[in-house]
Amino acid sequence: MYFFLIILLLVALFCSVFFHFRKKKIICKIQCMDKCQKCCKVGELVKPFGYCFHDECGFFSSTLDAWQREAGYAWIYDYMAPRFQMVFDSLPVYFDYEGKTWLIEFWKGQYGINAGAEIGIYHADRILTQKEYKTTRFEAASNAELLNCSFVLCGKNGNCVKVAQNHWWLTAFFTGSFVWPEDLCMKATIRFHDKKMQFAFISGLRRAGCAEQDFSVSGFCVTVHFSRTRKVHYKLCTRFWRRFSQWKNKIFCKLYLWITKPFQCTEDRVLCLYYFIPGAFRCLLRMRRFNKRCHRKEQYCHKRCCKKGRL
Repeated sequence: MYFFLIILLLVALFCSVFFHFRKKKIICKIQCMDKCQKCCKVGELVKPFGYCFHDECGFFSSTLDAWQREAGYAWIYDYMAPRFQMVFDSLPVYFDYEGKTWLIEFWKGQYGINAGAEIGIYHADRILTQKEYKTTRFEAASNAELLNCSFVLCGKNGNCVKVAQNHWWLTAFFTGSFVWPEDLCMKATIRFHDKKMQFAFISGLRRAGCAEQDFSVSGFCVTVHFSRTRKVHYKLCTRFWRRFSQWKNKIFCKLYLWITKPFQCTEDRVLCLYYFIPGAFRCLLRMRRFNKRCHRKEQYCHKRCCKKGRL
């Protein structure tokens, strides 16, 4: 027994020394790169995942041609999200326009080890009844249907970031940050194609429970102040998954910051993780509510989750 214990200690010592020198070599490699090289490398690495890197503020956002566009949106993606370490507040706004039911949804919260926010623009292929909202798969807006979107996201500490673009899915994600969704404040502005679409959206906002002070109108633009989500009564199972996922997210955030020491900049930390633990790097970029595991469970869970529209 003592022999095996000694062997285990020797193996642990060898692994410790090996990883120490390996990390030291990676740190030297990153330090030899200039900022432009590092940002370009990070951009190349995240592009296949549907994201781009904003080096000026150190956050990731989605690209117009992201693979997630093909997945569209379904209510079950949000329902299943806490099981995959995605805990957020959401504000879905449904409205009818030009023979289709549209969905513009706002999200803010924790996505694994990333804190951030999203605006998604989707529509069905026809007018839906309210009962069909949770059972229909919505398509992402086409290039001709893109809307000019922007949002300012502020954290509890007062730090803010702004992102703006004509998009179908505007996002901003900060890696290594841990937040509770209610501590994020999102001020989102959308410019609509015409007054008819704008008025339809405003009607949808009111149906979603937004008070008059929660949004403002200027020209063809509507600004939504999304600080705390409307009161949602989650079932016991969902409450458990939200708490459990946040517990894991907090631990993984601390591990990420520890593993990527002594770096401080996002591009340095991300490259360190990529060279040191490639598998963890891939997990870092699973910032979308929809993923392959969720898709495999969709058919199994859809009937149970949508029954009586329960959460």
